[in-house]
Amino acid sequence: MNTKKTSQDIGSLAAGILRDENASQIQKSLAGSALAQLQASHQTGAAMEDKASQVLDSSKYNDTTKSLAGSVLSQSNKKR
Repeated sequence: MNTKKTSQDIGSLAAGILRDENASQIQKSLAGSALAQLQASHQTGAAMEDKASQVLDSSKYNDTTKSLAGSVLSQSNKKR
């Protein structure tokens, strides 16, 4: 099990994105996952891992989106 959890900075960023009506769907999805992982007992699911990996591999996403993706991916199941 992964014991990492979302940092306060990323948690604040994620909360702001979820309140932002102009945020993209991918940002909201990653933000929701990051917030769900504020407690170390939660970890990223396989589908979200794939989504976060695709974000990090693409040049079309901004730094905010990539920060969320990095946080979400760092909390993935290391056995997968």
